[in-house]
Amino acid sequence: MQNVSSGFNTRFILRVSFISALGGYLFGFDFAVIAGALPFLKASFSFNEYWEGFATASLALGCMVGCVFAGRLADQYGRRPALMLAAAIFLLSSLVMAFAGGKLFFVCCRLVAGIGVGMASTLSPLYIAEIAPAESRGRMVAINQLTIVLGILVTNIVNYLLRNSGDDAWRWMVGLGAVPSAFFLAGVYWLPESPRWLLKAGEKEKALKVLVRLGGSDYANEVVAKSNARKTQEVKSSYKAVFSKAVLPALLVGMTLAVFQQLCGINVVFNFATTIFESVGFSQDDQLKQTIFIGVVNLVFTVLAMWQVDKAGRKPLMLLGAGGLAVLYIISAVLLQQKSGLAAWTLLASIGVYAMSLAPVTWVLIAEIFPMSVRGAAVSVSVLALWLAYAILVFTFPILASRLGTYTPFYIYAGICVAGFFFIYKKVRETNGTSLDDIEEAAVPAH
Repeated sequence: MQNVSSGFNTRFILRVSFISALGGYLFGFDFAVIAGALPFLKASFSFNEYWEGFATASLALGCMVGCVFAGRLADQYGRRPALMLAAAIFLLSSLVMAFAGGKLFFVCCRLVAGIGVGMASTLSPLYIAEIAPAESRGRMVAINQLTIVLGILVTNIVNYLLRNSGDDAWRWMVGLGAVPSAFFLAGVYWLPESPRWLLKAGEKEKALKVLVRLGGSDYANEVVAKSNARKTQEVKSSYKAVFSKAVLPALLVGMTLAVFQQLCGINVVFNFATTIFESVGFSQDDQLKQTIFIGVVNLVFTVLAMWQVDKAGRKPLMLLGAGGLAVLYIISAVLLQQKSGLAAWTLLASIGVYAMSLAPVTWVLIAEIFPMSVRGAAVSVSVLALWLAYAILVFTFPILASRLGTYTPFYIYAGICVAGFFFIYKKVRETNGTSLDDIEEAAVPAH
C-alpha cells in the first residue's frame, strides 16, 4: 500500500526493515541468555571469575571475526547472501552449544555463534539504512535496536520460566536460539537485495525495480541520478580504502562512538545482573526477576527513542545519554557500596537513559556516516571496534567486582561517560533528515 502523503510504500519498508532487523533479535538473544545461564554454568562447569568473564566475552570474540568477514562479503556478494549466512551460522551453533560437555567446548560454540551475531549486527542496520528514505531512516534503523531489546526481554522471560528445570536448564536456554535464527533465515530469503548495492554492482534494472517499489519512479530516478553523480568520485571498496585520508575522519568518529557505546558500561548490567544484585542480597529468584524488569524498561525506552530519533535528532540524544549515565552511575556506585536495594532503581533508570540514546542512535550514525563505496567495510571496522570494547568490558567486570567490589567499576564508567560527552559535543555532526547521498557529499571531498 502506497503512502500517498510521502510517496513511499510504508508497509513494504516496515516489513523489509523488521525482517532484516531479526538479526538484532539474535544479538539480543545471545546477549541476554548468558545472564540467565551463568548461575547454572557456574554449578555445571565450576566457573571462577575468569571463566565467567571469558564465557561472556567469547561471544564478542566471535563477533569480531564475523565483522571482519561481513563487510567484505556484503560488498562483494550483496547484503542479502551475507545475512543468510549469518542466520545459518547462528542456527547451527545454537543447536551444538546445547550439547556442550565441558566449559571449553561451550565457550568455543559461543564464539562460533558470535560470528553469526557479529555478521548480523554489522549487516542489519547497514541494509536498513540503504533501504529506508532519509526522513524515516533513523526510525527504521532503530528497529534493529527494537528487535535487540525484544530479544533481550523474551530471553530473560524464558530464562526465568526455565529457572526450576534442573541443573541442565542452561541447555534449553542456549538451544532455543535455533528458533529465532530459523525465522531469520527464512525471512531473509524473501528480502530484496539492497538497491544501493545493486547500483554499485551495475545491476541498474534490478535496482530500479526495488526503488520503484520503495518510493515510486521519481524517487527511483533521483537515487539513480545521485548514484551516477557519485561514481566518478568513488574509492575502490577495500579495507585499505577505509583508512584512506578521505574516509579516515568519518571512520574515527564511527569507531569512537562504537567503543563508547560499550565502554560506557551499561552492558555489565545486562550481562551480570545476577552478580550485581546478589551483592546487595537479592535471592536467585529475585536476581532473575530483575533481568525481566531490565528487559521491560529497555523495551519501553527503545520505543520512545524510535519516536524521537527523527525529531529530537541524533546529537542531542547522544549527549543526553552520555551525561545522564555519568550522573546515574555515580549514584548507583554509592548505593551499591552501601549494599542498598535502591541501586536496582538507579540501574533501571540507567537502562532507560541508554535505551533511548546511545543504544539505538549509535547504530543509526554508524550506518549512515560512511560513503557508499566503502560502507560495508567501514561499518565492519566500526562494529569490530564495538565488539572488542564489549569483550574488554565483560571480561574485566567480574575480575574488578571480585577484587574491588561491584560498585567500583561504575565510578570508572562514569568517567568514561564524561569523556564521551565532550567527544560527541565536539566531533559528531547532526545527520537527521539528510539523505545518505548528501551526507556522503558533505563528508567526503571529491578526488
